[in-house]
Amino acid sequence: MPEARVIPLRSDGGGPRHRSRPAPRRASRPGVGSLQERTAAARGLTGGTDEVTGEVREAPAGELAALPTPGPTELEARVAEVGEFLQRRLTGRYTVDDFGFDRDLTEHVVMPLLRPLYEKWFRVETIGTENVPFSGGALLVANHSGTLPLDALMTTVAAHDDLPVPRHLRMLAADLVFGLPGVGAAARKAGHTLACNADAEALLSAGELVGVWPEGFKGIGKDFADRYKLQRFGRGGFVSAALRCGVPIIPCSIVGAEEIYPKIADLGPVARLLGVPYFPITPTWPLLGPLGLVPLPSKWYIEFGEPIHTDAYEPGAADDPMLVFNLTDQVRENIQQTLYRLLAGRRNAFLG
Repeated sequence: MPEARVIPLRSDGGGPRHRSRPAPRRASRPGVGSLQERTAAARGLTGGTDEVTGEVREAPAGELAALPTPGPTELEARVAEVGEFLQRRLTGRYTVDDFGFDRDLTEHVVMPLLRPLYEKWFRVETIGTENVPFSGGALLVANHSGTLPLDALMTTVAAHDDLPVPRHLRMLAADLVFGLPGVGAAARKAGHTLACNADAEALLSAGELVGVWPEGFKGIGKDFADRYKLQRFGRGGFVSAALRCGVPIIPCSIVGAEEIYPKIADLGPVARLLGVPYFPITPTWPLLGPLGLVPLPSKWYIEFGEPIHTDAYEPGAADDPMLVFNLTDQVRENIQQTLYRLLAGRRNAFLG
């Protein structure tokens, strides 16, 4: 579907503009006119040239007032925006919440860095955006895959750019993320926090949209042969948090991330030496060196499913292990069936 073209309204109410009769063309070099014409252009005179005397006429004052004032170009607006951002950073005129989330930095640095991947490389299409509430606490639960957690980052862009009302997705991340030099601080700035019930409930109670990937490293590090087969969802801690806060659970299904780094083997000894869950071998890594870190350009789909409401349950429902187990299984089955449906509808992993 072609994109709609927005036609700006004119400040003169849309009425006809006054135009002088055009002067006859002269055979001259491009960009070179008479001294009078160049002087008139420099002074902003637009009355045209007299056909008898050849002299430049000054436009009436009313006619000059009706002419549109040229606005800043896109480049000028962008430069001004960057300048304002740098001024805020240097003067400290920005806020950081209790979890370290820097909204200003996220919107002006993190999102612009991720958008080229989202729009041009993976060409992400979102489905069911109307299922995410415009405001208030909600828990988004998604499948995890891809060897590196790009699926989580792309979901943050989807929540900010594609929802009817932009929202910042506050992701719950593993302890390993915050133990990596530089990565932990950047994750905090982008709004991520530890995957624990205390932090999840604090964010949900504050009305935030929280994201969790309950498969953890079992999902993101699985072999390519097991692609799109959901791993175990843990003990359902995310369901307990949603029940305690009475917020809806939004199942989220992501197709396309499995193909970006097809994991065909795992060097366990190297992983243990580095203190990471796995050391993947892919068709491009480590064979191609740094080039092997470039993700393959698969076509992505992110579908937000219908919310599972928890506010109707009685107080203390979060302490019922059978209820928690059943809701966890319901969310997992919802995501798995949606993955199968999306996979059946695509022609090719890279063409969609």
